[in-house]
Amino acid sequence: MTGTSGAGKGTLERAVLPRVPELELAVSATTRERREGEQEGRDYYFVTQKEFQRLLDAGEFLEHVDFEWGQRVGTLWSEIGRIRSEGKAPLLDLETEGALAVKREIPDCVTTFVKAPSFAELERRLRARATESGGEIEKRLERAKRQLEQEDEFDYVIVNDDVERAADELLGIVQRELETAGSMSAP
Repeated sequence: MTGTSGAGKGTLERAVLPRVPELELAVSATTRERREGEQEGRDYYFVTQKEFQRLLDAGEFLEHVDFEWGQRVGTLWSEIGRIRSEGKAPLLDLETEGALAVKREIPDCVTTFVKAPSFAELERRLRARATESGGEIEKRLERAKRQLEQEDEFDYVIVNDDVERAADELLGIVQRELETAGSMSAP
């Protein structure tokens, strides 16, 4: 899953994951500071810039993104392996450029772009959640404009105008794709 900050990816994931036991959210590694209430290994793997670079140099990332404001985030191959070893399908919550990198690396992956119903609503959501400074919000809005131009590169697009409706749409996509994947691996 990908989309702009503030589109509601996390909200949709939290609505769908309990309903699909075959699916597990992959935990990303990040260099950003831990926010209040976040837990190591549940929300993110919090690493230093030096550790992130070491992992990157060692080829440990499936994808990674460097933000303009200095933070980095990425999906570790080991996290994908852990989820698959449990017999589950990994769900990745990615920045748009990370999702495109995964699509290049794993061409048969399924990609979903989540967006707010309008840019004005997206801006309202970002300002209302108050997890970033004003300068970071402006950078996220600029990034969002670029990301919205790429939505056609993804398999599905969900407009998150109503959480229940959008979660049901995501659930339908996940169930369809899991059934298709299951039938492809059947003898």
